[in-house]
Amino acid sequence: MHLTGEADLAAGPTSAPSGRARLRSGTRRSPSLALFVTEPARGALEYATLPLARPWLALAPRGDGHGVLVLPGLMADDASTRPLRAYLRRLGYYSRGWRLGRNVGPTEQVLDGLPRALHALAERTGGPVSVIGWSLGGIFARELGRDHPDQVRQVITLGSPFTLVDPRQSRADRTFRRRDHLHAPPARLPSRERIRQPIPVRSTAVYSRFDGIVSWRACVEPTSDLHQNVAVRCSHLGFGVDPATFWLTADRLAQPAGQGRPFEPPRWLRTLYPVAR
Repeated sequence: MHLTGEADLAAGPTSAPSGRARLRSGTRRSPSLALFVTEPARGALEYATLPLARPWLALAPRGDGHGVLVLPGLMADDASTRPLRAYLRRLGYYSRGWRLGRNVGPTEQVLDGLPRALHALAERTGGPVSVIGWSLGGIFARELGRDHPDQVRQVITLGSPFTLVDPRQSRADRTFRRRDHLHAPPARLPSRERIRQPIPVRSTAVYSRFDGIVSWRACVEPTSDLHQNVAVRCSHLGFGVDPATFWLTADRLAQPAGQGRPFEPPRWLRTLYPVAR
């Protein structure tokens, strides 16, 4: 498996920017300082509101109960994805974490362990697996889809800067680079250009203009028959507990294998999904 980290990345229904030139024409600056310093408080508030959303989240579409592999972000572990995995289990899916400890980047353990985890879950559940990745975990998820398309049903990224073109677009860049001595040799890691390329399986990029860690422009790519970008309103730290993200994830997972339709939230939830401009 070939992976890289956030610092090396190109880490109503919405409509994302329609062309690659438009995606790269925006600012390459970091998210605003105000958004960054309020990330912990906003994430805590979003976590506190999750129980209030449980009654209507229980009404979300349900699928066939296939396997779902959920990958954490930089410096996080499986505890961070526990609320999302618990929600998916309540909907009937066989969801599991990556079981590789804290995510410090593309270590040898991660590069070797993720394909094994994917294969084991596909074997256990009898079919291709959906892979959800939060932040850096989303880059890992996309590379799993690129390298193992026969075992990956779809990829959902949550605030993942896979089209990052400038390190300033991620406030996690310094944290990532401080741990590069733990990472696998460069020969095992793909170029930025490869990371930015579309993947051969269905994918949904969930992003937020209120993200204080990574620029939302680095988290989307041009729409296609296989790819859609959907905006929500949460903080970066809130993706794993945001009710709108939970509903969207349930909707995407409920699609029959081999089929896809653009995300269209119910009328009563459309205010949770701002339209990108």
